[in-house]
Amino acid sequence: MEKVNSIIEAIAQDKNISITSAKEAFSNAIINTAKRLEGKDYYFETVDDTENDKFYVYRVQKVVADDDPVLQDEEKSARYIALSEAQEYGDVEIGDEIRDEFILEDHGRTGAANLYQELEYHLQRKVEDDLFEGYKNKVGTIIHGVVTRVDEDENTFVEIGELRGVLTQRNRIKGEHFKPGDSLKALLKFVKVDKKFGMHLELTRTSPKFLEELLKKEVPEIEDGYIEIVSSARIPGERAKIALYTERPNLDAVGATVGQRGVRINAVSQELNGENIDCIEYSPIPELYITRALSPAIVKSVKIISNTEKQKEALVTITADQKARAIGKSGINIRLASMLTKFNIELHEIEGISAAPQSTDTQSEPEKTTDTSALENLFN
Repeated sequence: MEKVNSIIEAIAQDKNISITSAKEAFSNAIINTAKRLEGKDYYFETVDDTENDKFYVYRVQKVVADDDPVLQDEEKSARYIALSEAQEYGDVEIGDEIRDEFILEDHGRTGAANLYQELEYHLQRKVEDDLFEGYKNKVGTIIHGVVTRVDEDENTFVEIGELRGVLTQRNRIKGEHFKPGDSLKALLKFVKVDKKFGMHLELTRTSPKFLEELLKKEVPEIEDGYIEIVSSARIPGERAKIALYTERPNLDAVGATVGQRGVRINAVSQELNGENIDCIEYSPIPELYITRALSPAIVKSVKIISNTEKQKEALVTITADQKARAIGKSGINIRLASMLTKFNIELHEIEGISAAPQSTDTQSEPEKTTDTSALENLFN
């Protein structure tokens, strides 16, 4: 077949797939066509002569002895040829391979119709495969889409290019509601192929990775690698903690992430339905890291009980007035600190006060006077 490569390039452009994928689809299609026309048990090979812009299809048979048992096997015999029969092709020996060129044109309209049908099928598979690989490489990144519908189970369906994304209720931030036509940002969780619905994308807005990706978009220093997000923890829609680190002494990792007057962190918080985000500076010293993670509580001391891959435990000593701050509303602060540092944190309460209370007793303040008579002698 001549000028096949030119046709394949045109198909690749039309279907928006790679030339390699288009060639594979054509090769599979012509082989299946040959099997349909000459026998499904035959073995065919294709040869792509790019220099001369030609494409060849060969039926391949291995030469065996006349009494070889494989010739009696109905399924395998088509791939073999007896030595006596093979000698018609010239001087051959047992173990050689005989190649007969398959000429599609010899089969007229039947051959062309079969090839068209096979090519349509294999091209569609390649389009889906390329699409699948393309989106698989985007897993863990932010996807933009438009809401098309919300079902009775509060699953939100999102149109994303050629595919449909699904944001289930458990992957949606508490209190969020979407309606058809809304623009939506979400993290691509994974791509899957469903027998009933075909290929679709699983989206999430509750993953800590979504917070990290939003910060990358909002903070150029993170996007450029000057600031590293070491760890993050979220209770979606309520509060989050993120640990930041930089090797540049003249760069304030926390300050740059928060932005002037909180403009950067507030933009991210707004996208997360008002979620409060605490930024802390990471430290490789676990005691210091845990102390910062428990902020705004003031910690007296931290003792590392265990620090292995399987078990990480820390005992944190605090005064009675700091206990509520360390735990947080409904235990949210200590939970986030544990998730962020990967340590199981246990609190040990002691008596005392860590923060000096502000005095409200005005009588204890020194009395102010307007009498300046004591200064008169200085000017005599």
